[in-house]
Amino acid sequence: MALRDGTVGCMFRLPMLLCAALLAALLTPAQAVADFSPWFANSVGPATQVLAVTGTGGSDAKLDVWERTAAGWQPVAGGVGIPAKIGEKGMSPNHFDGSMMTPKGIYTLDFAFGTQPNPGGGLKYVQVGPNHWWDGDMKSPTYNTMQVCDKENCPFNTSLSAGTENLDIPQYAHAVVMGVNKERIPGKGGAFFVHSTDGGATAGCVAIDDATLVTIMRWLRPGAMIAITE
Repeated sequence: MALRDGTVGCMFRLPMLLCAALLAALLTPAQAVADFSPWFANSVGPATQVLAVTGTGGSDAKLDVWERTAAGWQPVAGGVGIPAKIGEKGMSPNHFDGSMMTPKGIYTLDFAFGTQPNPGGGLKYVQVGPNHWWDGDMKSPTYNTMQVCDKENCPFNTSLSAGTENLDIPQYAHAVVMGVNKERIPGKGGAFFVHSTDGGATAGCVAIDDATLVTIMRWLRPGAMIAITE
């Protein structure tokens, strides 16, 4: 006699494991995603927006955009597997000045800047010009912060060999500051950003296509974080 209850019929007609697989396949996509916990889930506190960067070998990586919803962590449409470039020498668990590596870990996304006008979004934005610097001078009291001054009058070493960067460059058409070494410990690294790519490896930043970065910046809100792993 045919059974009206499809589940019970399945249990009688198919081996138990096959039946279980069939029932699992009937879950809706929302249910399936809700049960998935990304690797960073227990490390970002109350954050609801995360950029997850995963190294794929050498200076290559992929960036996935995640949002926490009532259904759990969900990948944001169009934000999966975005090609990214990272440090020339890959990633490091112990970042330091001059390593040419992108620091692994979980970091805040503090504010945005760029040579181009503010594209919009929830993060504070600073439009930069020739007098904007990221102080990399380890002897400076403003080490690892953005500063504004004429080159001749800056109270820190503006030389690239000292680690200081002038922010008026094409790669910084748009950028988001990663909160690496917020304690500003000399030698522990600075000037780590998510910025526009020129197609090459970085000195430790994460670089993606500028148009994609603009879209992400318009979506970001205070409290967003970046999670970086191999």
